[in-house]
Amino acid sequence: MSAPTLVVGEALVDIVSTGSKTTRNANGKPKATPGGSPANVAVGLARLGVPTELVTRFGTDPYGDQLGAHLFGNGVQLSPGSVEPGFRTSTATATLDGAGVASYQFDITWEPPALSLSRGCPAVHTGSIATVLEPGATAIRDFLKTLVDQPVTVTLDPNARPTITPDPVSTWAAVRELAALSDLVKLSDEDCEFLRPGQSPESIAVELLSAPRTQCVVITRGSEGALGISRDGRIDVTAPRIDVVDTVGAGDSFMAALIAGLNGQDLLGATRLAGLTSQNLQTVVDYAVKAAAITCTRHGADPPTAAEHAATWGA
Repeated sequence: MSAPTLVVGEALVDIVSTGSKTTRNANGKPKATPGGSPANVAVGLARLGVPTELVTRFGTDPYGDQLGAHLFGNGVQLSPGSVEPGFRTSTATATLDGAGVASYQFDITWEPPALSLSRGCPAVHTGSIATVLEPGATAIRDFLKTLVDQPVTVTLDPNARPTITPDPVSTWAAVRELAALSDLVKLSDEDCEFLRPGQSPESIAVELLSAPRTQCVVITRGSEGALGISRDGRIDVTAPRIDVVDTVGAGDSFMAALIAGLNGQDLLGATRLAGLTSQNLQTVVDYAVKAAAITCTRHGADPPTAAEHAATWGA
């Protein structure tokens, strides 16, 4: 069995509401579902058949028990120290607008357990709140610096959260530093608008690709699909037409499928995307767009399995 891909970042529960009305379960309590961008990516990877280990932090309270059961049930391995008795599990209140697009308010504390790289680990992924909220953000940045000479591919999804980091200038500076330590950076068009207002996605990608290590930038564009820019060229992928239920977790499903696709092309590990061609990128981004589309047809952060992807879109 190959060594697992390592995902580092927050795991929390999403409390979903529509406008002023909170969604409730059969017992009348607010409906809480497992979430957190990195945790969603870890589940997405595992469902797509990629062995995955998650470094996170949550408690042994009811929300934490729910998270643990969800992660374990989907085949995600938890790093030692990720579950801490007495720690209060973090939450995010997701409010859906009329189109099913979510906005978030967070109640979160982030400080990961000790970070280390297992022998043979092909890739490390991180992003979202975990990369900007102290003291955990410094721990992640220092960890990525130790990977500079290691045979491992690093991927980053900043997943900007203006409610956590309202200043785009300082947030962009932090993103640039982490991006320079990463082989692939994924952004959404909303990230681009917040972090670099007035700049085109293409110019942002070129800016990030100026770092010697960064080989590829992928930018998602919601219903319009995604574009990928690498040192070999640019590709555009159109999103399939679907009936959207909500967009919760769609970007995380995309990210998981992007990593899984690169794994399937044997581009992770020591090569660090060095052999990535425009044809490879087209195939991988198309796979990721279709994974995100499946998630958008379902409630909440519910990434597809490899079998569901194949059944919906073909092998």
